[in-house]
Amino acid sequence: MKFFFLSMALLCQCLFLQAAGPGDQGLYLDKYSFKEASTTLPVAKLIYSGKPVFKLKGEHASLFQIKNNQLYLSPKGKAFYAKATRAAISIEAIEGKKTVSVSSFIILKDEFIQNRVVAHRGAWKNTKVPQNSIASLQKAVELGCGGSEFDIHMTLDSVLVINHDATFEGLTIEKTNYKDLLKHSLKNGEPIPTFESYIKAGMLQQKTQLVAELKPSVISKERGQRLAERVMKEVRTLQAQAWVVYISFDYDILKRLLELESTAKAMYLNGNIAPAQLKADNMLGADYHFSVYQKDENWIQNAHKAGIEVNAWTVNDTLVMDYLLVRNVDYLTTDEPEKAIIRTPRYITNNKWKLVWSDEFNYKGLPDATKWDYDMGGNGWGNNELQFYTKADTNNAIVTGSSLKIINRKQSREGKEYTSARMVTKNKGDWKYGRVEVRAKLPKGRGLWPAIWMLPTDWKYGGWPASGEIDIMEHVGYNPDSLYGTVHTKSFNHSIHTQVGKNIRLPEPYTTFHVYAIEWYADRIDFIFDGATYLTFKNSGKGSAEWPFDQNFHLILNIATGGNWGGQKGIDESIFPGTMEVDYVRVFQEK
Repeated sequence: MKFFFLSMALLCQCLFLQAAGPGDQGLYLDKYSFKEASTTLPVAKLIYSGKPVFKLKGEHASLFQIKNNQLYLSPKGKAFYAKATRAAISIEAIEGKKTVSVSSFIILKDEFIQNRVVAHRGAWKNTKVPQNSIASLQKAVELGCGGSEFDIHMTLDSVLVINHDATFEGLTIEKTNYKDLLKHSLKNGEPIPTFESYIKAGMLQQKTQLVAELKPSVISKERGQRLAERVMKEVRTLQAQAWVVYISFDYDILKRLLELESTAKAMYLNGNIAPAQLKADNMLGADYHFSVYQKDENWIQNAHKAGIEVNAWTVNDTLVMDYLLVRNVDYLTTDEPEKAIIRTPRYITNNKWKLVWSDEFNYKGLPDATKWDYDMGGNGWGNNELQFYTKADTNNAIVTGSSLKIINRKQSREGKEYTSARMVTKNKGDWKYGRVEVRAKLPKGRGLWPAIWMLPTDWKYGGWPASGEIDIMEHVGYNPDSLYGTVHTKSFNHSIHTQVGKNIRLPEPYTTFHVYAIEWYADRIDFIFDGATYLTFKNSGKGSAEWPFDQNFHLILNIATGGNWGGQKGIDESIFPGTMEVDYVRVFQEK
């Protein structure tokens, strides 16, 4: 593997510098990297239990200066970092005439990739190298992952080794000496990596952070504490603080790490502690299974409000990735980083949208009454439709299997032969401008007329069509390969045959989910199908007759039966029940 940063010679020179070990009164920093090379902004705060005088030592001492217990770049240091990316320094803590501590650090110019992608046990699944190998770490770096996760155990003779399971080739790691583990190798011929060898390999670059999972001891809690102490000691000895993030299922392991170095970046894995408590315990954040965040759609938002970061593991499904990314998750841990790396730019580099309303349908029963209401009745709805719309009836609207089903049935009700649901967000979700997207699979059959559309909440300019209508998706069953996107206004509407719209080919609408969306701005509405814009309706500036879209609208999901358009070719009575399945509804507004 080719690396582009510090030479091995310089790295080794850095590693020979003395470092304070855990448990003594050694100095540490609140951070070990910086974004902007500046002589006026502090690089780091010095943290020490006493009140010594600090003195810079080492080859690169002249690159820095200490003021008021803070480390700054000198003018020489600013020039140095314009070309280089790291330097090694030592700092003496002197009390009276006695040097009480010497601590050594590598200070990085922060070039770590910020794409939110953490390769779980390295990039191994699609590269065919062993997980938790140095080769899998190198593959994660080559891919451009923001982080690479690995698992740490301590052998009987206190050597730190990298392996996921508590056993290696049938040997319980904690009950086996390191030399006996070396009798076996990984499938690519590597010996089981030591923590030292893994970290040294990771320190040859500074694009991918090293996410160290400290595994709970299978022997005792006390051994877990010793593991924390050994890991911290080796990180300090290797001066690897800038690279390493700590995670564990054992909360006490993380708390011990923070006792040893309060600025250590520690995230908890087990999923059972609330954001406020994590913050109170000085944790960097929560690193929970993605299902925790699915059960509570506001979990990530609330965690950010509490001041902690959020990672989700182990996320291999692209739909789950999208669910988390639209909620601004900080990191995704995945066995397939290739998938995530492709997806994250949409949410980072082009991240102008903020999620303001959604329903992911991760529950069962009737649709969420805090988000949805119903238009009820069988008056034909202005289109001579033949169904009766029910209210809060699981025969016609139900959430099962993590999706909403709107069901059109051949069922007599109030003088109508068919029943269906017309779900609305009115007064529970109303928006002016933004992005509205619905991922749905449509019902099949001649005579059905499913729609995803919007009407004004307050009818600012009068009744239909003066106040407008936005049809995000309409489909008529007798024309099975067509999608229609349309706007209606006083000047442009179907009753006078002037509506503005477009139909495009709709592939596999009944067996495949598609994303139907609009992006609505003050000057235009873009109609989007599976990420591609196919129609733009522009604000002409000629007033509400042509542009009534400067007011709140709400969303409507429904299936009509028959009607002036849907029933033009009659109704196939064999198609019932007909179901529109909705995976999610998401509404965004510009930040």
